[in-house]
Amino acid sequence: MTAHNAFGQPVGAALQGWQAPPAPPPRVLQGRYCRLEPINADRHAAHLDAANRLEPDDRGWTYMINGPYATAAEYRAWVEAQQGCSDPQFYAIIDLASSLAGGVASYMRIDPANGCIEVGGIKLTPRISRKPAMTEAMHLMMNNAFELGYRRYEWKCDALNAPSRAAARRLGFSFEGIFAQAVVYKGRNRDTAWFSITDREWPAIRAAHEQWLAPQNFDARGRQKTSLSALTAPLRRENI
Repeated sequence: MTAHNAFGQPVGAALQGWQAPPAPPPRVLQGRYCRLEPINADRHAAHLDAANRLEPDDRGWTYMINGPYATAAEYRAWVEAQQGCSDPQFYAIIDLASSLAGGVASYMRIDPANGCIEVGGIKLTPRISRKPAMTEAMHLMMNNAFELGYRRYEWKCDALNAPSRAAARRLGFSFEGIFAQAVVYKGRNRDTAWFSITDREWPAIRAAHEQWLAPQNFDARGRQKTSLSALTAPLRRENI
């Protein structure tokens, strides 16, 4: 039921007892398939650069604000620039099967006053792409944000980036629309697609993630028995 003020105007629900969460502390997030570590040039740059070079071409950089990097030194310089930053706050995703870094992701546009935080700067490599480690990395970052007290978790991408939009929906993000001409990058326009998960939606989505990530959801060859999309689709706002 919509609340109304003394003038009979509809207003948003009161947030009784809500307090602004802290900024995310840079800490290790441990999972079954991966570990996220605050990015560090000495520990991660060489492994990440090598993982990026496992890709046959540079198409993985097309929708990234940064990159590609011609040399390991150039990539290391980028990692050094991110190291220790509070916003964006980058993490290296460590694949526990190999103990090597296989991707990066960050918290960004961190807005404690409104309880809003975005995940972005996601760059995956063949070391973790399409593997449980990638999904678990996203799950760990979401869970950490909501446990800190954030109310809204955002995913934004180039509206033309079909794989990113599909990944957001698979993870349970609800599509909210397109912001036309929102960004200029790499000398071209970007219309931005917006997605989000709210704290009210998170418990059901968290349970879906945990069900998918459970070892019993994979057969002896590592193939999923139930897809994450099948578990999260009924939970997205546009499907409720």
